[in-house]
Amino acid sequence: MAKQPGSIAVLGIGIMGAAVARNLRRKGFAVRAWNRTLQRAQALIADDIQVFAEPAEAVRGAQVIITLGKDGAAVLQAMQQARDGFEPGALWLQMATVGIEANDELQGFARDGGLVFYDAPVLGTRQPAEQGQLVVLGAGPEAHRPALQSLLEAIAKRVLWVAEQPGAGSRLKLALNSWVLALTHGAAESLALAKGLGLDPALVVELVSGGPLDSGYFQAKTRAMLSGDYSPSFTLANALKDAELMVAAAARAGVRLDLAEAGIQRFQRALEQGHGDKDMAASYLG
Repeated sequence: MAKQPGSIAVLGIGIMGAAVARNLRRKGFAVRAWNRTLQRAQALIADDIQVFAEPAEAVRGAQVIITLGKDGAAVLQAMQQARDGFEPGALWLQMATVGIEANDELQGFARDGGLVFYDAPVLGTRQPAEQGQLVVLGAGPEAHRPALQSLLEAIAKRVLWVAEQPGAGSRLKLALNSWVLALTHGAAESLALAKGLGLDPALVVELVSGGPLDSGYFQAKTRAMLSGDYSPSFTLANALKDAELMVAAAARAGVRLDLAEAGIQRFQRALEQGHGDKDMAASYLG
């Protein structure tokens, strides 16, 4: 394979998939896109990206396939529908957060379909995705990594190759998500407690700002909580899905995730109140 793939298919045009497709096109790649809801993908036509109604047409002739579906079942269904269009030996970058069991199933499907599988979930939300500043946690064979370098440089500020064996990237993503969600819920509960005690929750942010407990993430999430602007960077429904994947993986490993289990309860309450499509900072509302 040439060092720069001639054609890339992106399956799954949500917040992340749309950003990845646009950044690849800006860097000169020929990009072919598909989404289960065709109308969402059609917004990419203005960016000179080819949009297809069927997954098999989107992947036809593509040397690299990127999947960014909402979960493992959605990714598998898309790839099953795409199978007739696979280019023999195409590289499959599976970038969605799907958990351990689904990753194993997808790896088996890749083997049966003659694809080279890379387990490559990403860290980042809307803004870093749009800016091409994602972090990729890659696991897959070294042999084809040079062919992926220019592609990954178009969408990521950093690529951490975790292992040659796919699965390690997904495991590391779950561990990191544990920290991300702990920060989210911690900020939400701190502000909620201040408000419940009759204080202005902005005082919490004022005290944390500029100190050792501060971070860009804290500032972004508390800004959403205080303003009530929950425009999604990463939706609460997706965060709940990730939390459930973490707890399931921990149970298999014999590890207790008490904070994650409690966080699931916050997310579920917020989801029941109709906040699933809002940013995960809506944990504050749970």
